[in-house]
Amino acid sequence: MRDNAPPGTTPDPDNPLVLHVLGARPNFVKAAPVVRGLAALGVRQGIVHTGQHYDALMSDVFFADLGLPEPIANLGVGSGSHARQTAALLTGLEDVVLAHGPALVVVYGDVNSTLAAILVCSKLHIPTAHVEAGLRSFDREMPEEVNRVVTDALSDILFATSPDALSHLANEGVDPARVHLVGNPMIDSLFSALDRLDPAPVRSRLGLPERYGVATLHRPGNVDDPASAKELVDAVLAVSERVPIAVPLHPRGRARLAEAGLVNGENLLIIDPLGYVDFLSLVRGASLVVTDSGGVQEETTMLGVPCLTVRPNTERPITVTHGTNRLVTPALLPAAADRALADGAATPSGELPPLWDGKAGPRIARVIEAWLAGRNLSPAAQAVPPKSL
Repeated sequence: MRDNAPPGTTPDPDNPLVLHVLGARPNFVKAAPVVRGLAALGVRQGIVHTGQHYDALMSDVFFADLGLPEPIANLGVGSGSHARQTAALLTGLEDVVLAHGPALVVVYGDVNSTLAAILVCSKLHIPTAHVEAGLRSFDREMPEEVNRVVTDALSDILFATSPDALSHLANEGVDPARVHLVGNPMIDSLFSALDRLDPAPVRSRLGLPERYGVATLHRPGNVDDPASAKELVDAVLAVSERVPIAVPLHPRGRARLAEAGLVNGENLLIIDPLGYVDFLSLVRGASLVVTDSGGVQEETTMLGVPCLTVRPNTERPITVTHGTNRLVTPALLPAAADRALADGAATPSGELPPLWDGKAGPRIARVIEAWLAGRNLSPAAQAVPPKSL
């Protein structure tokens, strides 16, 4: 573990510390607006980077693109099986938490770093907050679903991004006083970057034509089983016959997808992961996005880009009801791509999801500030009317 914390960082009741635990690139995107919001309120805070995403293209460039401060600790856990990675996270995070004595630990999303931080803090009786609480796919075969359920059960403060999340938490018996509907901080980051999202330079650098698609593929259910990976790759190759496809390939599953035939070809461009601004610039200019990522479903909804999610379910159904997302099987992907390409640019239907207005970070920061001061800022105090198109 590399620890950059200043000496003498100990619990201070007059100046409480908030620690943010970040492990994977979606965590960085969600955390940046919260970190900014707390900084504006003068709250002392620090970032712990677990190193779950350790490649510079998967983490370092995101810190730079999002304006995140240097982490006070980097655990460097790297990859591994779920058990080995979680074990390394548990021991590393326990050391950091004990050393810094935070008043509150904030976790994001549903990765193994999130689960490990919640378990460590629960055992040490350190309060926690979960940003993106209440999302459910109801598919326990997804490791992320297990992480979500456990994290929400143990969190002290739960920040929900959509109304359906409130229903899921209520059904699981979570005290409504602990839950706050605040909107989606990932959308805050997108709004902050919007002026920098220019597809032309990225498209030119990659040698893509004006009309192209983007695919992101990494979910275990799609890439771990050779037969499933082959079915998915064949479907993506069929789509690439209709429109050139750029594939920023996550390290996870790269070898398996290559074995299944996902390699550079006339209409298929395999590239390394991109930084936040470059990736969203590429998505913004795309005629079509094929994905199995949760965050990309949300980003395409806001950018009005047709999105085909190759999964049997989604923990983000609001991207289907209020956005541009459709769930498809690999077998139906080529036909769905034909329809999306024929329909052209998409627009979200009527209203944006409630509170997806670029102000989630400040809402979360106000709740945390009030909690640190011993005040009870009720969930109702957070609500504002949804933004319309």
